[in-house]
Amino acid sequence: MARRPTIKEVSKLAGVSFKTVSRVLNNEKNVSEETRRRVEQVVAELNFRPSLAARTLAGRKSFQVGLLYDNPSPYYVYHLLAGAQEGCAEHGYRLLTQPVDSAAPGLVADVCALVDETHLDGLILSPPVTESEALLDELDRRGLPYVRIEPGLRRDVGRSVTIDDASAAREATAHLLGHGHRAIAFIKGPDAHISSVERLKGYRSALDAHGVAFNPDLVVPGDYSIESGRRAARALLELPTPPTAIFAGNDDMAAGVLAIAHERGIAVPEQLSIAGFDDRDLAAAVWPPLTTVRQPVHELARSAADLLLDSKTPRDRLTFDTRLIPRASTGPAPRR
Repeated sequence: MARRPTIKEVSKLAGVSFKTVSRVLNNEKNVSEETRRRVEQVVAELNFRPSLAARTLAGRKSFQVGLLYDNPSPYYVYHLLAGAQEGCAEHGYRLLTQPVDSAAPGLVADVCALVDETHLDGLILSPPVTESEALLDELDRRGLPYVRIEPGLRRDVGRSVTIDDASAAREATAHLLGHGHRAIAFIKGPDAHISSVERLKGYRSALDAHGVAFNPDLVVPGDYSIESGRRAARALLELPTPPTAIFAGNDDMAAGVLAIAHERGIAVPEQLSIAGFDDRDLAAAVWPPLTTVRQPVHELARSAADLLLDSKTPRDRLTFDTRLIPRASTGPAPRR
């Protein structure tokens, strides 16, 4: 097995002290750009990988970041973890992931225990954990750095990354309205997720802009799972006057709607148009493939790690674009 290069070898080749090398590796500010580039070049040439234990002892840091999540969608969670992991690795940090119940009375105590036991250097909070004011207050009291993904409350406080859910839902609803649909149903996600509230807001905004009266009977609850989409579809299709289009708050629920349509022999999109939100792999795999809104979950999580760990970044908040992806599940409204 090849011998691993040492920090002293890096310092010798770079012509700096090993303390300076350590400062560069720890991304500290008090290093000139010329010195930083020289050290980083030697690190790359030697393929030097610093010992996490040694860095921890030297800098009183754990070089570990925690990611808290509470979301039933496997797609969302997978891309959330992958993006955050990628961002942390680029900064030489390890990512510890922890599923939590954001509505549990013991949330703050459980998170504080995690931080104390692992000595985390910071946290990435994903929705709906981002909405826990008690947790935010405690993290602020401790002075523990954190970045929120898609925050709803206190958007002007701290660092965050987000998308404009309302604008994206408005565009998807306008797409259905443009096909002549007027009886458009909306399947709302969990109330604890700010995205659910914002997407409903965008749906209603599009209806208003096109002069279509809002019908509360066409808005039904879901929980971002396929089964909740199936339940919602049954309720909507059994209405005296069922909708000609259903916009689901995520692709899992939209897939549930599609399954019920197939079970009942309802042609999609000739008799019923269906749209989702996320653009997960499932959206292109079902038949017909789903019209949906593409949101960059991976990029959101990766950027959250960057904001948390890059001490040189001048920005506190980043907003990412979404894009409507029209596919075969939506079409002209049927004549009645």
